[in-house]
Amino acid sequence: MLSLIGLIGGLALLIILTIRGVSIMIAAPFCALIVALTGDLSLMPQLVDRATDPQAVDYVTRYMTGFTRFIFSWFFMFLLGALFGKVMEDSGAAYSFSDWLIGKLGRNNALLAVVAACAVLTYGGVSVFVVAFSVYPIALSLFKEADLPRRFIPATMAFGSVTFTMTSAGSPEIQNWIPIKFLGTTHFAGWQVSLVVALVMMVMGYMWLKFMVRRAVANGERFEIRVDDVFERSASSLPHPVLSLLPLLAVLGVSFFFHDTLKESALIVALLSGVLMGIFLNLKRFENLQKTCAIGATGAVIAIANTAAVVGFGTVAQATPAFAEAVAFMTSLPGNELVGAAVAVTVIAGLTGSASGGQSIALPLLAPHYLEAGVNPDALHRVVAIASGALDSLPHNGYVVTTIQAICKETHKNAYAPLGALTVIVPTLGLILAIALFVI
Repeated sequence: MLSLIGLIGGLALLIILTIRGVSIMIAAPFCALIVALTGDLSLMPQLVDRATDPQAVDYVTRYMTGFTRFIFSWFFMFLLGALFGKVMEDSGAAYSFSDWLIGKLGRNNALLAVVAACAVLTYGGVSVFVVAFSVYPIALSLFKEADLPRRFIPATMAFGSVTFTMTSAGSPEIQNWIPIKFLGTTHFAGWQVSLVVALVMMVMGYMWLKFMVRRAVANGERFEIRVDDVFERSASSLPHPVLSLLPLLAVLGVSFFFHDTLKESALIVALLSGVLMGIFLNLKRFENLQKTCAIGATGAVIAIANTAAVVGFGTVAQATPAFAEAVAFMTSLPGNELVGAAVAVTVIAGLTGSASGGQSIALPLLAPHYLEAGVNPDALHRVVAIASGALDSLPHNGYVVTTIQAICKETHKNAYAPLGALTVIVPTLGLILAIALFVI
């Protein structure tokens, strides 16, 4: 019982501290410590008696295992993604492309342009973290031109990245591929229902986003320029819009072309090609290329450290008795199997702050049981994928923390409410619709 109280309390405290602006690098290990103490985990490896209990775990080792494993897996993606975004910004390519979009779509469609850019990149196989790095400079310029409150940039980018695209049929994102291993399906599983759900989520979410922004503008909110913003560039110093688009197309094309052969490493090659092309096409437009790269690299380190801190919390939580009991309870819920799978994956994703984590923990337990019971594997695949993208976007989620704080330099207090509405409530409603359509 104490372990359960500590798990729930630690998660709640992490969310509260994150919203109140406490550094995630402090909040995450502190809350993980509470979870470890109430879960009867030893604090340090020196306090564990391996001779009598070889499987015993301790707080420090467990936390740092999750922390370092994430950096090991994602460092080059974060580094190259941050460099790509900074190259697009400092070369003027982001502003040239955004000016072109505004000219074609009009100021009233700035939100649509950002959502579309994120959606295309995400569905093209670019990691959602990298999409945030890449699109932010463009989004910033579009919001400035349209005079929209910049606190909505994280929500706008997240909506285009982690809702109707990330978990839809055909998406190359990992959240759509994990179920294949356990269910023997394809990434197009349940595509008919997925198409309907994606369209509903897209329309509903976009209308809600526009409503929230319009209300904020009606209340007097406008775009606020900060001291580190650079917008004043002469038209002659900006690259042609086509040249500005080429680095983005390079990332998208190379990632798609090498996805099947290089898997996750395809993104490294794609981003490197985008960075090099962005530098090559705009070499004379950089005021200080060395400084551009240094700032981009520093931003990458901050972003990945923030995300790894949250992953460390989830890793400690998974080692507690309460987590094991919660997983056992969630994966054995009576009633409709699709509802049970959806609840299990959603809750576990929320506890770990990870969509892929929720699937990876639940599916080894759910898949054999439900397949033996005769559940349609395509339906189960699609429900599990959509479910993983709901509660995973709570305030402590790594993508949320990185996008709001490290990339957009906003606070959870100002930026999370619209982001949470679009990435938690909208996917949850989409999940309900998907289950209803499969049951019918």
